[in-house]
Amino acid sequence: MTATTTGPGRGPADGDGAAPSRAVVVGGGLAGITAALELADAGVRVTLLEGRPRLGGLAFSFRRGDLTIDNGQHVYLRCCTAYSSFLDRIGALHLAPLQDRLDVPVLDVGHPSGKPRLGRLRRAASSLFPVPLHLAASLATYPHLSLAERASVGRAALALRGLDPQDPALDGTDFAGWLRRKGQSDRTVEALWDLIGVATLNAPAGESSLGLATMVFKTALLTDPGAADIGWAHVPLGELHDTRARAALDAAGVRTLLRTRATGLRRAPDGTWQLDAETGPGTAEQLTADTVVLAVPQRETHALLPEGALDEPGRLLEIGTAPILNLHVVYDRKVLRQPFFAALGSPVQWVFDRTESSGLAARGDGGQYLAVSQSAAQEDIERPVAELRARYLPELERLLPAARGAGVRDFFVTRERTATFAPTPGVGRLRPTARTNTPGLYLAGAWTATGWPATMEGAVRSGVHAAGAALSRLGRPHASPLREAV
Repeated sequence: MTATTTGPGRGPADGDGAAPSRAVVVGGGLAGITAALELADAGVRVTLLEGRPRLGGLAFSFRRGDLTIDNGQHVYLRCCTAYSSFLDRIGALHLAPLQDRLDVPVLDVGHPSGKPRLGRLRRAASSLFPVPLHLAASLATYPHLSLAERASVGRAALALRGLDPQDPALDGTDFAGWLRRKGQSDRTVEALWDLIGVATLNAPAGESSLGLATMVFKTALLTDPGAADIGWAHVPLGELHDTRARAALDAAGVRTLLRTRATGLRRAPDGTWQLDAETGPGTAEQLTADTVVLAVPQRETHALLPEGALDEPGRLLEIGTAPILNLHVVYDRKVLRQPFFAALGSPVQWVFDRTESSGLAARGDGGQYLAVSQSAAQEDIERPVAELRARYLPELERLLPAARGAGVRDFFVTRERTATFAPTPGVGRLRPTARTNTPGLYLAGAWTATGWPATMEGAVRSGVHAAGAALSRLGRPHASPLREAV
């Protein structure tokens, strides 16, 4: 069965009585949701297509027995103003609170004693300490670096503060090489720069663009004292990015089509866009719109782009991807008292307590659910579950003495093989802007030229950029809170 729709969305008519502008957004991740909301809030009639049975892209939840599991641990920082504004727009900001101040417990099991040694990266409690003095006391007492290494970090941070992340020369330089030239030891890179960089860039320093690394460290640690305070969802991600987002889209008049995949895109002689969509076996729909936003991964975007839309469309296929692996462990007792920690001297990277958000606490049986988040997981991404269990459960026992002897009720794995774009040196020249060469066609996604690495913040910003470009062409004002945040 084939249906034809000429008026997507349910937005209001233009003020002059003309037919309202129509837009189709392809992709229901954070970039697509943001673009759809921005366009609808400006009075555009919007249809949002998503191939999955849910919204949220790669930041989603699923059921496992009576628990609600996030596919991976996602955090944001206080400097992520677009994402926090997005949460506010969908009525969910209170469900993902920020720390009062940056405080990261760091456990090291790599020193000679073999016993876990605790250090902390945290900012000063008082706002009287300007950048970079807000971290000086923490760095001065950080036990995982020598006195000389701590001093070298300060010198490197001051040098980093003087770099411009938009400088094209930085894009083609690797971060590790720059750190070595600034006197950073292998231990300093492991215990500080990669501790933060791998989690935010999804790559170690040697595989990261200096431009992107500069952006991360300057924005989070060298601009405002509170910029790096960490926030995370205290409910399942699906409550934010699917349930709450869908309610906001419905309220804005967006027509949302799940399990619907775009299969073709072409521009009609009258300048409108014709988009073919598959809604099921033998079921298709054709949508007509003035504006199209492609908010899907780079390969899917490349497949849909009409000829001439980009000068060098093949560059999209040169943007690499990087995996993230998440290990989920349900213990029969409490083994961790902190909400999260980072690890050194172990293959374990970051560990989060998800007992409350998953619903496990409601059982009242004393169990605890930990999520182990492994970025840049090329080494482990294809390992069988049995191998991962044998590799990581003993490591958790090394890090958490309370886990020794604790019963493991469940151990399972979630894998995102193409979780992010790879932030390799030179990637900046491959990332396209929101605008294409063809009027009315725009690109969104964390992989586009947002200036940010592949984060939830970058995804939201890309949606704002795409919607802003579209509304500018339509002659409509674009002054939403999300736009102001960017």
